[in-house]
Amino acid sequence: MSEPHLHSTHTQIAKRLKRAEGHLRRVIEMIGEGRPCLDLAQQLHAVEKAIGEAKKTLIHDHIDHCLDVATNGHSSSAAHAVGEFKTISKYL
Repeated sequence: MSEPHLHSTHTQIAKRLKRAEGHLRRVIEMIGEGRPCLDLAQQLHAVEKAIGEAKKTLIHDHIDHCLDVATNGHSSSAAHAVGEFKTISKYL
C-alpha cells in the first residue's frame, strides 16, 4: 500500500462532498415524498455543483503542488507548459 497523499485542501474537499452527500440523501427522500420536479431539479443542481467544485479544487491542488514539484529544476519550456496547463484547467 502506498503512503497517504494529503494536501491542505483535502479537508475542504471532504467537507464539500459530505454536504453534497447530505443534499443527495435529501433528494432521495424528496422523491419518496412525491415532491415537485422543480424542487428535485434545484436540489440535484446543488449536488452537481458541489461535486464539480470539489473536483475542480482537487485538480487545481494537484496542478499547483504535484506538477510544480515534478518540473522543479527542469527546463523553462516544461515550466511554461505547466503554467499554461494551470491556466487552461481553470476552465474545467
